[in-house]
Amino acid sequence: MQPRNMSMSGVVDLAAVKAAQEAKAKAEQARAEAARQGGGGAVSPADLVIDVDEAGFERDVLQRSTEVPVVIDFWAEWCQPCKQLSPVLERLAVEYNGRFVLAKIDVDANQMLMQQFGIQGIPAVFAVVAGQALPLFQGAAGEAQIRETLDQLVTVAEQRFGLTGLTVDPEAEPGGGQAPAQAPAGPYDALLNAAAQALDAGDMGGAIQAYKNVLADDPANPEAKLGLAQAELLQRVQGLDAQQVRKDAADRPADAQAQIAAADLDLVGGHVEDAFGRLIDAVRRTAGDDRDAVRLRLLELFEVVGAEDPRVTAARRALARALF
Repeated sequence: MQPRNMSMSGVVDLAAVKAAQEAKAKAEQARAEAARQGGGGAVSPADLVIDVDEAGFERDVLQRSTEVPVVIDFWAEWCQPCKQLSPVLERLAVEYNGRFVLAKIDVDANQMLMQQFGIQGIPAVFAVVAGQALPLFQGAAGEAQIRETLDQLVTVAEQRFGLTGLTVDPEAEPGGGQAPAQAPAGPYDALLNAAAQALDAGDMGGAIQAYKNVLADDPANPEAKLGLAQAELLQRVQGLDAQQVRKDAADRPADAQAQIAAADLDLVGGHVEDAFGRLIDAVRRTAGDDRDAVRLRLLELFEVVGAEDPRVTAARRALARALF
């Protein structure tokens, strides 16, 4: 695949006077707040290349882009051109010495981000500057072209948005220049215990609300995220006629809702690979809103099983192949 979109004209368009001034003001406010909280110090070279997922995207990309341009490398393990491009980007991130940060996103594990950016193929490289996303190029590119694009990016970021980059200190500890993580707003023991008791009592609505109360204050709380996904699954299968659901799924293989209901039953019954395989097959057979509904349910079931489970990893790869 030949690279395209190497021009930075999109950045100039986005930097029309009013938009640029607003973004610059927001960036300055964010930098001032980071400095007030003790952030903004020197970073280690290791901090210039980071792995980012959906859960950390707002913090690691959107918030960080108010301090420094963030270049996003969308890649996958099976993508051969990615294996040529990614090392070049990583080396240049260090060479540019804090003028941009490279965020690496594995599309197999972060399908939602891939869709939000409208990516049709990988490798794909974007930048986020002061919260604004800009396409850079897609496909493998020569180092000279990449350097030219990066030079334009950091120039525009500095001139239009006042982003001068990060201070890099080879002696700094990795993570040392970032603003300290905020302490959890909890404790949440009482709410989590209440949710568990509601689950034991079969009160799925009460459990769901308790988990949502935790996540309202602490969106990344792993116990609440897992508990909510499980409680919502159990609520969906309550009252289902398992025999009828499976008959409907067998009779109507292209019916998205029939396959979704059967996959829920598969997972509750412990048939994880059957549930994943059923929905991946449904993705291949459906289109439009039906296909999106199947994909979203599959992502929800990934949450129930857990991102580190090898069956989830394999299913994410299969989903990527089915989608593209």
